Amino acid sequence: MNDSSNLLLSSLSENAISHSGNARQVSDGDDGQEQLSHDLSMFLANPSLRAALADGSLDLTSYSDQVEKEMHELETKCIEAYRSKADEISSMRADLDTCQSVLSQLQEMLLGFKADLGGLSGEIRQLQEKSRTLDVQLKNRKLAEHGLREFLEHIVIAPSVAHTITTGRVNPTFVQCVQELNQIYRDTHNNSKPQPWSANRAPGETTAGKEMQEQVRTLRLLAAARTREYFLEQMALLRRPQTNVRMIQVHGLVKYAALQDFLEEASPPFATEVFNVYVESMSKTLQQLFRTYQAQLLQLDSTKTSATRQDVIAIDDQLLRDSLTTRAKKRVDVFCLGKRASDCLGDMDSHQPILAHVALAENIKYPYERLFRSLLGHLVDAVTNEHVFCRQFFKRDAFQLLFNGTFSLLLEQLENYLFGCHDALCLLLMIKVTHSYKRLARSRTIHSLDSFFDQCTKLLWPRLKIIMEANLRSLKQATAAKLGGVELHAHYMSRRFAEFTCSILLILQNTKQAPRPGSGSGTTDVLTPSKAMRSTSSVSGSSFTPGATDELASMSAGEKLLEDLSEMIDEFIALLDRLSDEHASQTKKTVFVINNLDQVVSVFQERRVVGKEFNKFVEHLMTQRENFVDTELLATGFSNMIAFVQQTEADFASKSGTGVECEVNAQEVEALVLSFASSWKSNIELINRDVLSYFSNFRNGMEILKQVLTQLLLYYTRFQDLIRKVWKNKLPPFCKDLVATSVILAEIKKYALAI
Repeated sequence: MNDSSNLLLSSLSENAISHSGNARQVSDGDDGQEQLSHDLSMFLANPSLRAALADGSLDLTSYSDQVEKEMHELETKCIEAYRSKADEISSMRADLDTCQSVLSQLQEMLLGFKADLGGLSGEIRQLQEKSRTLDVQLKNRKLAEHGLREFLEHIVIAPSVAHTITTGRVNPTFVQCVQELNQIYRDTHNNSKPQPWSANRAPGETTAGKEMQEQVRTLRLLAAARTREYFLEQMALLRRPQTNVRMIQVHGLVKYAALQDFLEEASPPFATEVFNVYVESMSKTLQQLFRTYQAQLLQLDSTKTSATRQDVIAIDDQLLRDSLTTRAKKRVDVFCLGKRASDCLGDMDSHQPILAHVALAENIKYPYERLFRSLLGHLVDAVTNEHVFCRQFFKRDAFQLLFNGTFSLLLEQLENYLFGCHDALCLLLMIKVTHSYKRLARSRTIHSLDSFFDQCTKLLWPRLKIIMEANLRSLKQATAAKLGGVELHAHYMSRRFAEFTCSILLILQNTKQAPRPGSGSGTTDVLTPSKAMRSTSSVSGSSFTPGATDELASMSAGEKLLEDLSEMIDEFIALLDRLSDEHASQTKKTVFVINNLDQVVSVFQERRVVGKEFNKFVEHLMTQRENFVDTELLATGFSNMIAFVQQTEADFASKSGTGVECEVNAQEVEALVLSFASSWKSNIELINRDVLSYFSNFRNGMEILKQVLTQLLLYYTRFQDLIRKVWKNKLPPFCKDLVATSVILAEIKKYALAI
């Protein structure tokens, strides 16, 4: 241990000596100068040393010795400390050597790893390059495969497609195969756009495409032939009796409309043939269907014997006497509308045609206008169906070709029916039905039916005009002798006229019911006559006759009909005046006219028809009632009093303002007072009996009675006022015999209670 310490001290001494020697050698060079400058700067940085140098109190020699001494002391202490830790330092030196050996081994191992990783990195780079190369090759092959597939799809026919077209049934798969074949044909035969997968050439210009053209063309012609054969088979089914045409159209034709489009492109002659065969087959089928349907409907007609040529308003009584029974005189059913309008003019769009076979089996009868409505409804539905079908299947309209024969048949049968039709209501309802279905067809954007409907109205309006003129002529030519004489009560002709007029007006007013005049009830809208004109003016724009004047052509047929009806009303009133001349007395003439006018007004009220026609009858009735009141009062013992009142009032009026007093014969007035007081009740009773005997309508009679008695009370009140006016200072003694107006009013109320 001492030897090692001595060796350590000697090494330290040698190091110290060598260090000092080195320091001296360095001081001789440039580095020594720099070191010296650094030491001086550190020396001067000490404030105490700087202060000592400044005042000259620092001795550098002594200070240097002092420093040297301190350095030796420190060196000695350091050596002592090193000696005290010599064992630990030696052990640490051994540990460091061991660590150095381990680290060296680790360094060698890591260097080996580094070399190995360097080799793997190269291999990875090679694999990445190879992977990129393979990826490019794969993309190129996929692109080539896609292009080749598209090219083959555009020029090569798959075996399954060829098998389906040649031997398969016509079904959706067949349609799909035909469309695929047609696309291949377009690619190989038409100048399609060049494609990258065909070397920027059209498929048909390639060698493979040219080789496939003939095979594709042959198979395409075969597909067209099979399609034609299938369509002709389906259209042959249309000609079979009792065939559901709609089912064949939907499931056998429209379902395969794409095949018809294929025929139009692949074989236009085949497509034209299919179209012509369908038109021929369907036109015959439609014509036969409507011929059969109309024949069945005619068996359901309930109006075959309803109206005849003799069924006019003013029917000749001789014709009735020649018939089997005279009950026809009272028959007005041919002029009654009843439910005919409501049953016929309902919602056209939701109307279901009559099932003829069911109605025949159940023996149900219908008026002809219902049959006509069912026929037109069936026609509009058939035209709508064919219009939609032809647009979907043939992509064009075949209306004229399909329905010309049917229209000719229907118009011919309509014309034949009109030759024997004398029912004006039926004709007017048929006109309304025709116009309604015309609007329905237009709402379905089917305007091709307009000409047919116009032809129907051109047949209907002239026939209606003939019947209206026949009725008007019957009124003009009617006489009491032809009508079998007249009585006081209403003539049967008035009832027929009222029913006919109300029915015409109700149809023109679209069958809208009005509240009864004066009833104060009812909330239904009423068409005024002007509105009725406007509504009926849209029925048809055609005039009654082809050779109409400019004035007639400028107005609608509905307005002309109302004019004829107005003329008929005037002729009816004139006829009443002529018939009333058969009575000897003016009272009976007036009673006859009142009874007939009252019957007409009653029918208007029952049918709830209002308008200028109704008002005209009411005004005329009121005028006739007033005439009867004056006549009845003059004929029942009150004539002297009425004449006195009228004459005296006229005298007072003429002398008013002149200062001249009107002179009145007191004896004459007294006689009038006494006569009225003694006979007024009996005269009122006589008036009541006359009214009850004159007027068959009790309510009308009571109204007239009340009007007569009210007028009597007014005359008597005026008579009393004149007496008070003449003898205003003192009433004469005979005034005690005046009957109080309250007594007369009480008597009138007794009769009014029955009203």
